[in-house]
Amino acid sequence: MTQEQLSFITHVAQGKPENIVHQNAACPFCDVAHLTNILAREDDRIWLVNKFRVLADTLQTIIIESSNHTGDWSNFDQQTAAVIMDFSLRKWAEMQRNPQYKSVIMYKNYGPRSGGSLAHPHMQIIGLNKVDGYAHVTAANLSGETFLQLGDAALAVANEPLLGFLEFNVRIPGIKAAADLAQAVRVLTHYILTDYFHGRCDSYNLFFYNAHDGAIVCKVVPRFNASPLSVGYLVPQVFQADRINEIGQEVTAHAHTYLE
Repeated sequence: MTQEQLSFITHVAQGKPENIVHQNAACPFCDVAHLTNILAREDDRIWLVNKFRVLADTLQTIIIESSNHTGDWSNFDQQTAAVIMDFSLRKWAEMQRNPQYKSVIMYKNYGPRSGGSLAHPHMQIIGLNKVDGYAHVTAANLSGETFLQLGDAALAVANEPLLGFLEFNVRIPGIKAAADLAQAVRVLTHYILTDYFHGRCDSYNLFFYNAHDGAIVCKVVPRFNASPLSVGYLVPQVFQADRINEIGQEVTAHAHTYLE
């Protein structure tokens, strides 16, 4: 089996802006007047083509979630989070309907260990012409025993994580439940950044998937330095059952406090 991989265009990456480490650097997403190749806009939510398209045979696009430079899923209010999630899911679905792409992926980076370069709240939607971005993702990676239900959003800890240790899977029946998914992501990101690992986690990723039953799954992943077992052998480590149950109880208690 040939490995699915993307070709990185090095010269395009030169001059790419970064302000996660260098926080005083200018933010291109705050400079709305000079944004180009805008595909859609609703209030301060903007979908546009990525200026630095470093992946060959793809269309890289960005969702600017908010005009608030310091906004994040952990501090967005419920209404703001709901409209951002709805907008993002609709644009992801729109690209998925284009037969040009073999697959379309959507994800978010937050924090210095997430793989991102810009702090301003945004997601990425990428159309892959030749690569199946989901080739190595199984149904088991997206499942788990539900420990909390928020409306139509079912929250679970992945039994078979892709990277290892803790991965939350949030499942909704479809885009109509975007507001419930947003609420779940608010709870989980706030838990990750404030309570999980004694508050020492400063980064996370969101990844989005279409399940075979028509559901949408959002994987919420706390990020630390990657384990050498994952890097060198693709062998994830997992928490024991008692710790997984404990995390479910912690998130449930956190949700009750956070959503009061």
